[in-house]
Amino acid sequence: MSVTYLDNAASSWPKPSQVKEAMIEVIDDYAANPGRGGHALAMKASKALFRTRIQLARLFGIENPNNLFFYQNATQALNQAIKGFLQPGDHVVTSSIEHNSVRRPLEYLRAKLGIEITYVRPREDQLFYAEDFAQAFRKETKLLVVSHASNLTGMILPIKELGQLCDHHRLTFLVDASQTAGVLPIDVADMKIDMLAFPGHKGLYGPQGTGCLFVRDEINLEPLLHGGTGSQSEAIEQPTTRPDRYESGTANTVGIAGLGAGVSFVLETGIEKIHQQEWALAKMTLEELMKIDGVEVYGPDLSIERVGLVAFNIKGADASEIAFILDQQYQIAVRAGYHCTPLGHETVGTEKRGAVRASFGVFNDENDVRRLISAIREISEAFYVG
Repeated sequence: MSVTYLDNAASSWPKPSQVKEAMIEVIDDYAANPGRGGHALAMKASKALFRTRIQLARLFGIENPNNLFFYQNATQALNQAIKGFLQPGDHVVTSSIEHNSVRRPLEYLRAKLGIEITYVRPREDQLFYAEDFAQAFRKETKLLVVSHASNLTGMILPIKELGQLCDHHRLTFLVDASQTAGVLPIDVADMKIDMLAFPGHKGLYGPQGTGCLFVRDEINLEPLLHGGTGSQSEAIEQPTTRPDRYESGTANTVGIAGLGAGVSFVLETGIEKIHQQEWALAKMTLEELMKIDGVEVYGPDLSIERVGLVAFNIKGADASEIAFILDQQYQIAVRAGYHCTPLGHETVGTEKRGAVRASFGVFNDENDVRRLISAIREISEAFYVG
C-alpha cells in the first residue's frame, strides 16, 4: 500500500516533476558559484538565481526583485527581519498563535535588549480582529508581526486590514507566510506588507533548504550574517547593495533553481485553484471527523474559510500515539505534538497533550480523506469509551 501523505504544512510532497528536473540541470550543467566569477558557468548560475527572484516578485506583487533575499528557510528569514530591525526599548505586537520562529527570536530580544512584547489573543469565535491589535499599540510600538495563517488550526488572519492599520499608525508590518505562500493571494503593495518571510518547501513546492525575505526599500536591517558576497570584496564593511548585503556566503543554487520551478508550477496551476482544492479537502475532513464519537476538532466555525489543514484529537488517546498508529498500521503520514507553537496550543486548549494535524497539498484528493476518516473511525472505536 502506498503512503498517504498528509503533512504538507510541514513540507509539501511530492514535488512537481519540473522541480527535480531544474535541480538536476544545475548539478549536471552549471553548478558553479553564482556571483563569484566572470566565467560562463558562474554567470549562468547567477542568472538562475535572478530568474527565481523575478518569479517570486511576480507572485507577490514585488516591484524590485532585488528586495527579495534568499535564506535556508523561513526561520532564518524571520530571524533576519526581527533581529535586524528591533532596538532596545522597542515594543512589539504579535498574536498568540505564532510559530516558535517568531516567538523565540522575540523572547530572545526581550531577554537581551529589553524589548517589550504584547500577545493578542483571538476572541471566543477563535478569530482575530484588527481592532484588537490596534488596542495593543502604544507610542513605543515599532513592529507588528503575525502569521498569515495558523499552522495549528488553519485560521486566516485579516492581513489586509492589519496592513492598513500599520500604515495608519506608521508601524512596520512583518508577515510570516509559511502556511500561505503559494496558497493564498499575497500582494505586498496592496496589503501594505513591509516585510514578508516565507519558506520555499511548502506551498511553493520547492526543495527544503530554501526560504526568502522581502524587505521594503525604506527599511534598512542590520545584517544577520557578515562575510563574502562576491561584491565589493576590497571593502571590510558589508556591502550596502541589495540583495548582496543580506546574502553572505555561497547561495543554494540547486535549491533556488528548484524553487523557481516550483513557483512556476504554482503560477501555472493558479493560487485560487490550489487553495479551493486544499480547503475543500480540509472541510470534508472536518465534517467527517465531527461525526465520529470521541473525536475533537479545533478551529473556527466551518463557515469560516481556512487554509487546508485540520487539527484533532481522540478522547482517551495520546496525539503521538494516534500518529504512530496511522503511520505504522495505515501508512498515513500526519504530524502530532505541539507543531512548534506551544502558545497556539494554549490558545486552543490543547497545551497538555498537543494535537494531530493532517494537512493537504495540491496532489491530495478525496480518496486520501476517505482513507484517513476510515482509519480514525477504527482507532476511535479502540480508544474511546463513551
